[in-house]
Amino acid sequence: MERKDEIKVFISKRDSVCDECKEDLGRGAWITLVQDKGALCLSCADLEHLIFLPSGDAALTRRSKKHSKISAVVLKWSRARRRYERQGLLVEERALILAEQECLSDSEVRARQQERAEARRQVIDRQYVKSFAQQIRERFTHCPVQSDIRIAEHACLKYSGRVGRSAQAKNFDEKAIRLAVLAYIRHEHTSYDTLLAKGYDRWEARDKVKDEARQVLGKWK
Repeated sequence: MERKDEIKVFISKRDSVCDECKEDLGRGAWITLVQDKGALCLSCADLEHLIFLPSGDAALTRRSKKHSKISAVVLKWSRARRRYERQGLLVEERALILAEQECLSDSEVRARQQERAEARRQVIDRQYVKSFAQQIRERFTHCPVQSDIRIAEHACLKYSGRVGRSAQAKNFDEKAIRLAVLAYIRHEHTSYDTLLAKGYDRWEARDKVKDEARQVLGKWK
């Protein structure tokens, strides 16, 4: 049973449009409902960095949620039962990896990680990621090793279906690159996700961590 304070993501049963970016999401889109703002896509809701853990393994789900600063329950309408039913959980990838290490054998952990890596390879353009990462390194010379790749992969996934933003990102627009780096810093180096999990509006949460995020951004230049 879902708690009232849990972040909920719904798999829509009809054609949907994000009320913020106005993107036509189509049918079966993953959306979250925000008070006074309507339906938001995962990108606009700042949840697109999370990965999906299907229901079925109670121990893995419980431990993944425990280790994840922010999580969201995924729900889908059941026509037969006339109610929303839980499909799984969105969690941070590092939380899932840690939970897998606690629950599974080494061979099972490696197999799971290989499956996720293969799924990621199928939806991103490796050359684009390489070029985007190079642009990050040129602009943020003190960016930690491998962070540039993770930021670039995230940007590729985030922008791949967004025509307006994709044009900026793939032209290596300086603003697009800075926003991608800043988003990564918020998620990885501040309490931003913790604030979202506590129910803060994302703009309120961004305001609270903006000085901390800018300090990290400045150190990376």
